[in-house]
Amino acid sequence: MSHRSGQEDPERYLFVDRAVVYNPATQADWTAKKLVWVPSERHGFEAASIREERGEEVLVELAENGKKVVINKDDIQKMNPPKFSKVEDMAELTCLNEASVLHNLKDRYYSGLIYTYSGLFCVVINPYKNLPIYSENIIEMYRGKKRHEMPPHIYAISESAYRCMLQDREDQSILCTGESGAGKTENTKKVIQYLAHVASSHKGRKDHNIPGELERQLLQANPILESFGNAKTVKNDNSSRFGKFIRVNFDVTGYIVGANIETYLLEKSRAIRQAKDERTFHIFYRLLAGAGEHLRTDLLLEGFNSYRFLSNGNIPIPGQQDKDNFQETLDAMHIMSFTHDEIVCMLKVVSAVLQFGNIVFKKERNTDQASMPENTAAQKLCHLLGMNVMEFTRAILTPRIKVGRDYVQKAQTKEQADFAVEALAKATYERLFRWLVHRINKALDRTKRQGASFIGILDIAGFEIFELNSFEQLCINYTNEKLQQLFNHTMFILEQEEYQREGIEWSFIDFGLDLQPCIDLIERPNNPPGILALLDEECWFPKATDKTFIDKVLQEQGTHTKFQKPRQLKDKADFCIIHYAGRVDYKADEWLMKNMDPLNDNVATLLHQSTDKFVAELWKDVDRIVGLDQVAGMNETAFGAAYKTKKGMFRTVGQLYKEQLSKLMATLRNTNPNFVRCIIPNHEKRAGKLDPHLVLDQLRCNGVLEGIRICRQGFPNRIVFQEFRQRYEILTPNAIPKGFMDGKQACERMIQALELDGNLFRIGQSKIFFRAGVLAHLEEERDLKITDIIIYFQAVCRGYLARKAFAKKQQQLSALKVLQRNCAAYLKLRHWQWWRLFTKVKPLLQVTRQEEEMQAKDEELVKVKEKQTKVEGELVEMERKHQQLMEEKNILAEQLQAETELFAEAEEMRARLASKKQELEEILHDLESRLEEEEERSQGLQNEKKKMQSHIQDLEEQLDEEEAGRQKLQLEKVTAEAKMKKFEEDILLLEDQNSKLLKEKKLVDDRINEMTSLLAEEEEKAKNLSKVKNKQEMMLVELEERLKKEEKTRQELEKAKRKLDGETSDLTDQISELQTQIEEMKGQMAKKEDEQQMMQARGEDEVSQKNNALKQVRELQAQLSELQEDLESEKLARNKAEKLKRDLSEELEALKTELEDTLDTTAAQQELRTKREQEVAELKKTIEEETKNHEAQIQEIRQRHATSLEELSEQLEQAKRFKANLEKTKQSQESANKELTSEVKALQQGKTESEHKRKKLEAQLQEVMARVTEGDRAKSELADRTHKLQTELDNVSAILEDAERKGIKMTKDVAGLESQLQDTQELLQEETRQKLNLSSRIRQLEEEKNTLQEQQEEDEEARKNLEKQILTLQAQLSESKKKLEDDSGVIDGLEEVKKKLQKDLELTGQRLEEKTIGFEKMEKTKTRLQQELDDITVDLDHQRQIVSNLEKKQKKFDQMLAEEKSISARYAEERDRAEAEAREKETKALSMTRALDEALEAKEELERVNKQLRAEMEDLMSSKDDVGKNVHELEKSKRTLEQQLEEMKTQLEELEDELQATEDAKLRLEVNMQAMKAQYERDLQGRDDQNDEKKRALVKQVREMEAELEDERKQRALAVAAKKKLEMDLKDIEGHIEGANKARDEAIKQLRKLQAQMKDYQRELEDARASRDDIFAISKENEKKLKSLEAEIVQLHEDLAASERGRRHAEQERDELQDEISNSTSGKSALMDEKRRLEARIAQLEEELEEEQGNMELLNDRFRKTTMQVDTLTTELSAERSTGQKSENARQQLERQNKELRAKLGELEGSVKSRFKASIAALEAKIAQLEEQLEQEAKERAAANKITRRTEKKLKEICMQVEDERRHADQFKEQVEKANSRMKQLKRQLEEAEEESTRANASRRKLQRELDDATEASEGLSREVHTLKNRLRRGGPISFSSSRSGRRQLQVSEGTSLDLLSDDELENKITDNNANETPAPQPE
Repeated sequence: MSHRSGQEDPERYLFVDRAVVYNPATQADWTAKKLVWVPSERHGFEAASIREERGEEVLVELAENGKKVVINKDDIQKMNPPKFSKVEDMAELTCLNEASVLHNLKDRYYSGLIYTYSGLFCVVINPYKNLPIYSENIIEMYRGKKRHEMPPHIYAISESAYRCMLQDREDQSILCTGESGAGKTENTKKVIQYLAHVASSHKGRKDHNIPGELERQLLQANPILESFGNAKTVKNDNSSRFGKFIRVNFDVTGYIVGANIETYLLEKSRAIRQAKDERTFHIFYRLLAGAGEHLRTDLLLEGFNSYRFLSNGNIPIPGQQDKDNFQETLDAMHIMSFTHDEIVCMLKVVSAVLQFGNIVFKKERNTDQASMPENTAAQKLCHLLGMNVMEFTRAILTPRIKVGRDYVQKAQTKEQADFAVEALAKATYERLFRWLVHRINKALDRTKRQGASFIGILDIAGFEIFELNSFEQLCINYTNEKLQQLFNHTMFILEQEEYQREGIEWSFIDFGLDLQPCIDLIERPNNPPGILALLDEECWFPKATDKTFIDKVLQEQGTHTKFQKPRQLKDKADFCIIHYAGRVDYKADEWLMKNMDPLNDNVATLLHQSTDKFVAELWKDVDRIVGLDQVAGMNETAFGAAYKTKKGMFRTVGQLYKEQLSKLMATLRNTNPNFVRCIIPNHEKRAGKLDPHLVLDQLRCNGVLEGIRICRQGFPNRIVFQEFRQRYEILTPNAIPKGFMDGKQACERMIQALELDGNLFRIGQSKIFFRAGVLAHLEEERDLKITDIIIYFQAVCRGYLARKAFAKKQQQLSALKVLQRNCAAYLKLRHWQWWRLFTKVKPLLQVTRQEEEMQAKDEELVKVKEKQTKVEGELVEMERKHQQLMEEKNILAEQLQAETELFAEAEEMRARLASKKQELEEILHDLESRLEEEEERSQGLQNEKKKMQSHIQDLEEQLDEEEAGRQKLQLEKVTAEAKMKKFEEDILLLEDQNSKLLKEKKLVDDRINEMTSLLAEEEEKAKNLSKVKNKQEMMLVELEERLKKEEKTRQELEKAKRKLDGETSDLTDQISELQTQIEEMKGQMAKKEDEQQMMQARGEDEVSQKNNALKQVRELQAQLSELQEDLESEKLARNKAEKLKRDLSEELEALKTELEDTLDTTAAQQELRTKREQEVAELKKTIEEETKNHEAQIQEIRQRHATSLEELSEQLEQAKRFKANLEKTKQSQESANKELTSEVKALQQGKTESEHKRKKLEAQLQEVMARVTEGDRAKSELADRTHKLQTELDNVSAILEDAERKGIKMTKDVAGLESQLQDTQELLQEETRQKLNLSSRIRQLEEEKNTLQEQQEEDEEARKNLEKQILTLQAQLSESKKKLEDDSGVIDGLEEVKKKLQKDLELTGQRLEEKTIGFEKMEKTKTRLQQELDDITVDLDHQRQIVSNLEKKQKKFDQMLAEEKSISARYAEERDRAEAEAREKETKALSMTRALDEALEAKEELERVNKQLRAEMEDLMSSKDDVGKNVHELEKSKRTLEQQLEEMKTQLEELEDELQATEDAKLRLEVNMQAMKAQYERDLQGRDDQNDEKKRALVKQVREMEAELEDERKQRALAVAAKKKLEMDLKDIEGHIEGANKARDEAIKQLRKLQAQMKDYQRELEDARASRDDIFAISKENEKKLKSLEAEIVQLHEDLAASERGRRHAEQERDELQDEISNSTSGKSALMDEKRRLEARIAQLEEELEEEQGNMELLNDRFRKTTMQVDTLTTELSAERSTGQKSENARQQLERQNKELRAKLGELEGSVKSRFKASIAALEAKIAQLEEQLEQEAKERAAANKITRRTEKKLKEICMQVEDERRHADQFKEQVEKANSRMKQLKRQLEEAEEESTRANASRRKLQRELDDATEASEGLSREVHTLKNRLRRGGPISFSSSRSGRRQLQVSEGTSLDLLSDDELENKITDNNANETPAPQPE
């Protein structure tokens, strides 16, 4: 049903073709054949004609195949006439039956009409394809239209609801129901789309088409909900797995002001498993498909097949991409203003739900207990949900369950663990969905109680009947029962009630759809309780099972009319319910679990306390879940305590759903409902296919036929009398007389006048009622009447206006006549003298007019007086009327006021009632909450009050209960045996009776019928008795099991008693040991404080070291980046040079071939060739001279290079010697430090990264300092607490000693009560274990402290009570012993804790030693790596200079290349222009020739016409005598012919003019061509000369480039060999790194283990009351240190990785450059030459650097000038070349064209002058010649084009070469000038160089001293390392000393020139520096 902007005509999917429907042939066929509907298995119903009636049966002939069938009369259904086919409203059908409805729907569906009205609601059939009927145009089509005016559509339903809401101010609801896949969701979307478009609050502002933000959000809410709540099923690719009620709020004006969404029954089980070919919720697939790399890593996502909860892997949905959908979902979330954090948190929870499924449990070998062999999935899950892994695994595998008053850790089986994980996954997803809906509602809720009314859209699953139906189907069917009841209620019951109220004659019709009994069966709370109530009741009983629930249901509801028991014992179903849609079988498996929805409350509390705020928010209602202890059942506890939960805390799924549904039904009842029934046509998702049986089932389930019947039987349309009169009085104008008349009478008269059928209406007391369709007909009539009136009104208006205009025109006419007459008279009289005199005198004669004026004034006075009298009379009447009206107005105002007052009072009353209701509800809620709180408090107080009493009485009561229980059991056993005997006797009696009956049966055959009935009754009794017997046997078995359990408990109690006797003796020893431990802990605390101060000092030193290290790292990074850039540019330059060489060689060869081709073409070219050869020879000479100069300069440069190389080699030799010495020392050090290499690499990484993040670390250091201060405060607080706890411990120990003494005294009295003690000891053991488990589980320290204090207080109170009770009462012995055993249990726990602590301390000591060893190894590897890095940097410095020179050369070459390319591009553009001009000229020539041809053809035609005319003239002349009569006709024809001749002549003259113009144009073209040829030849000669020169220069340059390339190849081969060596070295280094990584991983694992152990260590320490705080402080400090170490290790690893990458790059570059250097040196003859060259090279480089610094401005100016000159030259060259090429090409072509055109012109001139015949022949010959010439020209042009292309290529290459040579020459000249100036400066520089060499020697000496200092520092460091090892073994803090002298020396040396240092010097220098800068761990 999705929207598509298709190009199809939408009207064919909306309107029916009436021409097809009103076909008279089909009508005749229907009447003739007596067609009816007959049942069919295939089609549902088939058309057939009645042949013969045979009583109850009928012979029928099928219309399809002509087969005759006999069918029962009752099975036949009438067929409607053909005019009713495809009817829009099925209520209009004359014959209403299932067959007609199905046929109508089928016909419409096959025609593409998916919407059909069915009475007052709309039926929709899913088309399974996109239809173009949901566009904005369609919305506008339906907007403001009534339902009957437009064809059926969801928009029509939406429009009617919207209009009703606005007009009636009544809330509306649209209920979309149907099966899955029927299109409910799509139709709800369309409703929202329509409302958003029609009622957009944005449309009044700027643009109607742009929706507002709220409307956009409302439309975008659906995609989000679909993503999280929809899934692919077998029936539907986008099935909603939840119900929803969308409430759209509108203001008074009808604009949308907000929305709210409520959801029902999310199918959360789909999140963990799916059926075959089905998918889970879309979001899982969209997240896995659409998440980016960053998001995948954050959410720990994997592939589709790696998740167990995705049962079928990745099943794609056809036509959809999950990746795109994911992006759409994210976009929708952004539109809904979800924050980025919210989206990430939601996706984390989704990923966590998938991870739940990957947790695998295994059954242990000897026990049923579950274990988790691998916890990777659990770790991922805990990371995503912010939980502790250890606590999570403990909560899953051994959760705490409340038994009696205490908690016990219960081991879970594999099945229980799997169930718990699945339940948690489902609950997590459900809570996420609920949060999402709440968040969407928050975004959409803009009303703030301002919404005037709303439209609610309900999208909920329809009735479901499967083979076996579960709890979910019961809930869905229960909902549909309620909705159907609402439908019936609104459609029919309310209707009929209104009929009775209005006094209409109406016989009450019952459609047999009284749904209340079925609803009562499900929801009734009591008398008798319904199914849901019984289910809730069973959930409260611990021993309840699904079987007991079924038995209870059968017992309570077995006799209900709508309830059926299973027919046979073998039936799979447990019970059946008869719903309105049919009989449904239900299977009650796991209904109790589904209703309770139990969860592992241990994990739930963990989730509630999650570090992730979002997860904690999701699980905030932990107190309302059903825990494991409630599900496990309380029958296993020793006390047998009843199952208890807090009141109001535990609510079942059934209760919650019932409440939700009742709220929904209340809102729906307060609205005006509009029903939409969605129908699925087939289960194959195929378009155009309709399964009749499937559709029929749905029609029955949806109550479609009943709805139509209701609509047809009743009067759905009603209208108030006044409104009817006001609206339709126009149809009966004269029916109602003037004056007052009662509304009812008026309506009766109107209906009489309308002549309506009496069956169509009913008149009530206040309303008039109509059948369906009558009001629509009246509306149409009214519209027609109004249109007629308006047309008449318009006609009258137009007539009046036309008459007025006509009269005006007439007046204008008469006025014009008068004006004309006056003007004529004036013209006559103006010159008459008397007239002039008259005109002058007339103004003076005014006295004569006075009388006339007086008379006129008198007349006016009379008229005015008359008018006045009239007006006065009218005024009097008006005043009278005004008074009357004012009186009426006052009366009405009073009435209005009274009404408004009444209304205001009513409103106030309503507001008061509403406020009272709210207040009462609030008071109720407060009271309920208070009640709960009070109950809880009272329970707590009672528990506290009765603790001691219960402790005293429990044992006695238990003994009494057990004795009474035993007695009862014995009695029950006796009674049961007696009953059994009775039952056996009864059975025997029954058997005797049966035998008697059998005998009587044999004897008496006449009484067979009576006896069978008796037998049946007796058999039923026997069955009941057997059931009773089975129950009794079960009871016996249970009683025997209980006996065995009690015997076992006794034995266990005896064992526990023996254990306790031994344990009491050990208590005193343990207390003394604990005191010694406390003293030791205090000493350790003092040590730790001292260590902390040391750590702070070292932290400050570390900051300074880090700053220095960061500076060095930055310098190294800058050097590395420069070297990398240099290397890359060098490689690019080489590649470019090679490419250029290849291109040049290819172009040279092409030029040679093309030159050879061109030489053979023409003689003129041979002459040019000779000239060019001469010029080339001249160019060669000049180039040779320039090359000689160039070679001389190169030799000079090479000599300098050799000298510089020699100097460098000397320095290298010195460095190598120094390096050898250093290596000896290094080997001696490395022999001692080889073990630490792997871990030092990891630390190196951390260090480098820490240097990058210096600023962050400084901020962290400040935070650490703050934390340290906080730690000091916490330490002081902890010390106070320890003192307090110590005093408390002393008190406790004293009390314990007293208790022990008293216990020894009491042991004698205990001997008599040993049996009681055994029972109590067993219970005490369990309680002590539970307490220990509790203490280990408590997470937060403050909570633990509070609980411990409470326990202490309780113990103290208990002990005090013991003392009092022991002295006063011996009967309270049991309690005192119990408390003694409590104390003994605590002491046992303390002893165990002590042992564990000792073990943990030993383990931590060992691990710390291992860490110190690893740390030393890492330091050594770090120093070695630093040395290697320094070597690399030195090599890089050397090679950088060489690379920079090469780069300069390359840049120059690139510039030349770029210039040549630009020149070639210009030449190409000029060539293209020339070609374009030539083509234009050719086209002009061709057009001229075509014009000539056309002119010639026209001439020929004219000549022919002339000949014909002459012949006709002659004939006419000859036949003149014969035809004398037709002279006039001949004359006419003659005239026409003469006219034609004249036209022909004019045409000829025009053609001659055109020919003359073409000849003139040709002459001009020839002149232009000649001028162009001359210019072209000149340009060609000049350019040829220039090209030859450039060619010579380029050839020379190419040779030089080849030589250089050969040298480079040799160097590259050597570099490759060196590279291979380096790769081998790299592999070795990588091996070392891998080893280091492995060691790092092991260290991290150990650290994690340490963390976990430290946490356990802390918790167990807290159990020991005295030493808890001291040990906790130590462990906290250790944790901080470990975390800091971890962070440093991680950082060092990352830094190491980065440095290694840089090192590899640097090594590669170094080796390549070293190989190049070694190759260059090996290629030379002697070392001396190399030295000289190196010295010269160094000197040259230094000179260039200084000159560039000093003379940059001069060079820039010169460069600008030269560039300007070069640009001008290049432009001139390019222009000349282009013109030359153009002129050459054009010259050859134009010469040929000119010759041909001249010949043609001569021929044309002759032909024009001569006669037409001769000209035609000549022109034909010329045309043939021209065609031949054109062909020749085309061939010649093709050849010429080839030649020009070749020449252009050659020209480009030559131009490039020439310009390169020129630039080289200019550059060489400039270099010579520079060399002269540099020679002068060299002398100065030599002197400076000598001074620098002296400085370098001094720096070398300093470096030697620094090396000595560094060796001393390294020895000091080795000592520090040994001390650290010893301290770590002792468990002391780690401290690092920093030698500042070494650092200072290094900084000094860094200030000097590092370039002159050798590799070994730098290596040793950096090792010393690194040794001084080893990082100390930072305290947190």
